[in-house]
Amino acid sequence: MDLKVQKRLASQLLKCGEGRVWVDGNSASEISMAITREDVRKLIDSGKIKKKQEAGISRHRARERHVKRKKGRMSGFGSRKGKATARYPKKRRWINTIRPLRRTLIELRESKNIDKSSYRKLYRMAKGGAFRSVSYMSNYIKEHGLVLEKRKR
Repeated sequence: MDLKVQKRLASQLLKCGEGRVWVDGNSASEISMAITREDVRKLIDSGKIKKKQEAGISRHRARERHVKRKKGRMSGFGSRKGKATARYPKKRRWINTIRPLRRTLIELRESKNIDKSSYRKLYRMAKGGAFRSVSYMSNYIKEHGLVLEKRKR
């Protein structure tokens, strides 16, 4: 049965495309009798012609992927775009190195474990990138005997 005209009229009444017009197959003969807009409107009211839901894009896979990425998965070489320095910039790496070094130096100076001249020397070395971490700096201080022995009273 050809229901082209009825679908066209229904799409105009339902304000959607012809592809989204659903026609009840059981009442096809009744629908084919509808030739005016008023007839089609009645069929829509009776539920024999309906508007299908718009097809959307499912977020299910995206949500799953997001959970995996939060756990640290899916971060291999195939998933990366951009250089390593774009993902973790040089400046940020430097900041995360130098701040703890300087903080430790200040603590050592204030607790009188190192004198001011040693503090300045170590500060300049840290600025020059001589130490990659606090533990490396601590080893350097111990090896070179820069720790002041506390005087007993």
